[in-house]
Amino acid sequence: MTFVPVIPESYSHVLAEFESLDPLLSALRLDSTRLKCTSLAVSRKWLALGTSGGGLNLIQKEGWKHRIFLSHREGAISQVACCLHDDDYVAVATSQGLVVVWELNQERRGKPERIYVSSEHKGRKITALCWDTAILRVFVGDHMGKVSAIKLNTSKQAKAAAAFVMFPVQTITTVDSCVVQLDYLDGRLLISSLTRSFLCDTEREKFWKIGNKERDGEYGACFFPGRCSAGQQPLIYCARPGSRMWEVNFDGEVISTHQFKKLLSSPPLPVITLRSEPQYDHTVGSSQSLSFPKLLHLSEHCVLTWTERGIYIFVPQNVQVLLWSEVKDIQDVAVCKNELFCLHLNGKVSRLSLLSVERCVERLLRRGLWNLAARTCCLFQNSVIASRGRKTLTIDKLEHLKSQLDLTTYGDLISQLEELILKFEPLDSACSSRRSSISSHESFSILDSGIYRVISSRRGSQSDEDSCSLHSQTLSEDERLKEFTSHQEEDQPDQCCGSQGTEVTFETDKSETFLPFSIPLSFRSPSPLVSLQAVKESVSSFVRKTTEKIGTLHTSPDLKGRPEPRGDEQSCEEDVSPVTCPKEEDTVGKEEVASQPPEEDELQELKIATAEAMTKLQDPLVLFEPKSLRLVLQEWLSHLEKTFAVEDFSGISDTDNSSMKSNQDILLLDGSRKGILDEEHEKEKRNSLHNEETVHQTAYESVNSPREPLDDDLFRVCSPCSIANDLMKDLAELTTLCLELNVLNSEIRSAGGCVDHTLQQCSPEILACHFLKKYFFLLDLKRAKESIKLSYSNSPCVWDTFIEGLKEMASSNPTYIKMEEGDLPAKLKLLDDSVPFDSPLLIAYATRLYEKFGESALRSLIRFYPSILPSDVMQLCHYHPAQFLAYLDSLVKSRPEDQRPSFLESLLQPESLRLDWLLLAVSHDAPPSTSTVDDEGNPRPHSHLFSWGYSQLILHLIKLPADFTTKEKMTDICRSHGFWPGYLILCLELERRREAFTNIVYLNDMSLMEGDNEP
Repeated sequence: MTFVPVIPESYSHVLAEFESLDPLLSALRLDSTRLKCTSLAVSRKWLALGTSGGGLNLIQKEGWKHRIFLSHREGAISQVACCLHDDDYVAVATSQGLVVVWELNQERRGKPERIYVSSEHKGRKITALCWDTAILRVFVGDHMGKVSAIKLNTSKQAKAAAAFVMFPVQTITTVDSCVVQLDYLDGRLLISSLTRSFLCDTEREKFWKIGNKERDGEYGACFFPGRCSAGQQPLIYCARPGSRMWEVNFDGEVISTHQFKKLLSSPPLPVITLRSEPQYDHTVGSSQSLSFPKLLHLSEHCVLTWTERGIYIFVPQNVQVLLWSEVKDIQDVAVCKNELFCLHLNGKVSRLSLLSVERCVERLLRRGLWNLAARTCCLFQNSVIASRGRKTLTIDKLEHLKSQLDLTTYGDLISQLEELILKFEPLDSACSSRRSSISSHESFSILDSGIYRVISSRRGSQSDEDSCSLHSQTLSEDERLKEFTSHQEEDQPDQCCGSQGTEVTFETDKSETFLPFSIPLSFRSPSPLVSLQAVKESVSSFVRKTTEKIGTLHTSPDLKGRPEPRGDEQSCEEDVSPVTCPKEEDTVGKEEVASQPPEEDELQELKIATAEAMTKLQDPLVLFEPKSLRLVLQEWLSHLEKTFAVEDFSGISDTDNSSMKSNQDILLLDGSRKGILDEEHEKEKRNSLHNEETVHQTAYESVNSPREPLDDDLFRVCSPCSIANDLMKDLAELTTLCLELNVLNSEIRSAGGCVDHTLQQCSPEILACHFLKKYFFLLDLKRAKESIKLSYSNSPCVWDTFIEGLKEMASSNPTYIKMEEGDLPAKLKLLDDSVPFDSPLLIAYATRLYEKFGESALRSLIRFYPSILPSDVMQLCHYHPAQFLAYLDSLVKSRPEDQRPSFLESLLQPESLRLDWLLLAVSHDAPPSTSTVDDEGNPRPHSHLFSWGYSQLILHLIKLPADFTTKEKMTDICRSHGFWPGYLILCLELERRREAFTNIVYLNDMSLMEGDNEP
């Protein structure tokens, strides 16, 4: 891992690209060579994209919904301008020199209509469009220097009666050369031509030339609004040769000239993007003598411009370069607030945000982009450690970021983060309980040498409150973690972790001196022996700890939750969710003492059985023999079933009665849940339940027993009692392992001692559903999800059961409740802000979005990759595979074009998905087979020119490396469906040249002989 360079200067801002607009362009069919984006504009509501085909796409910025398409037969769209004070109007210039003004009628929900078409500039190239800031008036400039105004008068209150009153087009002026840029503010029009800038008072019809010196070339000019609160007059900035700007007052008088040539000799700042890791070269370049083709007012104090090399942002009043970054081949830029939309020469559109460094890092943290966030922190550490940045990025957040990085992969990066955290010490150590030995009961002063002088406010022995420092420290860690992951749950500080399903997962990330037993397995390997080898390697380092645990279990019935209790410490230093055994047993009534041991014995027996199972798993003869491993798990499962068959757990922990009552098994009585199992499964289950009527009643019959008819409606997502953390982790490992190895029930004996074979009559899917419902609170949710996708890919009922459990777990979260309201963009924003990208509950939220919004929700899920994988989406839309295809196509197109093949190949796990996806792609959004294949199975003439909705995805799939047999199968698929471009490519790869030539003759297009056979 390379060392991240540190930018020496304290740059405060950075350009960041958090999401790609390539999927949007793909959905609009603007990613081909035949049709591409030629112009763009942006307002508070819309992103307007003009195309070479004469179409105008209006996309709602909130959620990126394609709302309106406006067609023009007058030629390609050369300029677009949105009315900034009324989003209901947009002006369009075409390649023929016509200007079309549209009213969108969004408030009335009517159809968009053309309200005026101007031919004043017909036959000329329109180079600039600009709206008046107060009234409905559009200014137009062309390459001959003519500037005109189209004035529209409307009263929305009386629209039905008066409609529009059109005034004739007014010619404002004709300047001496091509109009480069127009801008308007407070009754004044600013015109920038190839030679000079002009200021026009449109009401008094007065004109001023700005400055005396002419120029030659494309130089922009813009207004710089003043702050009304401060009584400032607006300013004007005009670009000059040699990286200079004129600062001009509102009367057109040049105040000063700003020179940026030497300031631009600094190296460019990297753009923070998912496409590549940020790089910085310390080499100082030569001064840049640039011409700025346009100037745009950005944010509050900045002016933006660009060249073919990059983007430049200035603070002109301070003669400061805020930043400049290399962004190649920019054709045009539109800005709104702090957002930049860049149109590139190849027709691509990118969206950048101007943010402070700390805001940028915070957004990366919320999205779970740990590597990129860490690199940004290290790169801009001079800004991060500044006092302003330190209020946002605290030590706690940086340490959490460090904990998310893999030490083996990001060792150098972690070292740099540690150095950065140390630089925070002078300000934060005084208030950090972890990095200072200063007690909360002590005051301090800082000596000139930097040493902290501690003044104790107490004398004598340590108090009870001091002894709880470790406990309070642990809770503060949890609170900081919740702050990061944007959880909005309001939990009591002393509430047990076992009562909150989501916190159990977080708790496993906390490490102490001895880690509990952990098996990081996903069991994706097709070979059981490979998976078992992973088990062996994982558990071998815990032999001594497990042995000590067994000895402790047999000698100490009053076991504490912490591995290493320390003598006289109070109970507040124990784990957050211990199995509490009251110490003052002498003061407890005889009835309570008598009622407690049976339940305690039940849990104690499970502890012993769990420790013994862990020990057995270390035996290679068990690890490498699947049958033996299953027997061990089955034996342990019988103890688990016996323990959690107890209906009353009140005697185990008297301290958690209030929380336990709210965490009992949850009834799922909604009608939608009834559709999980298909009719065959329901019939089989009813038969099994009928046969159980003669079975003797046993102690195992409880809310967890599959014999109870209500079991189908019961879900246990929270622990019915308080369980120590170390035991909880071991139970989670073994329970998840049972699910992964399909050990879903033990031999349950009836009261007469005979084996109950009832469950053995159920199908594996039914057993898996029962298992999930009973032990959901014990599962490692991430591993369980992967296991279900691997083992039950063709059994949607298991996946649906798992998702229902996640929904129940999330149902108490405020975010889940808020998702009942609002449209798709609002809900996506809510997920971005409130749900961590690495949360196992994210797929439950995604399911809710899909259930309500369908395919549009699926396409939006690409922003959550890799937290939500294509395999998750396949399960999500199991009954609608065509919708998965739309998601997959959008996901692939979200990557840069040169990275798409390798990215698609990484998604093809297992390899058999290649043929499945290919068959899916050629079967949807495709021309009918009768149009491409004749009755004899040969190509119809020119049928290779038909449009295929997923042609790019198909071509990527067939071009990926594969074995000979797979290529042959792909050839057959392409031929049978008539996808001739792909078929010819595969024929050439398989050296079937005669066959390829024969089909080219049928297609009647000899240009295919030149090898250009892609659509």
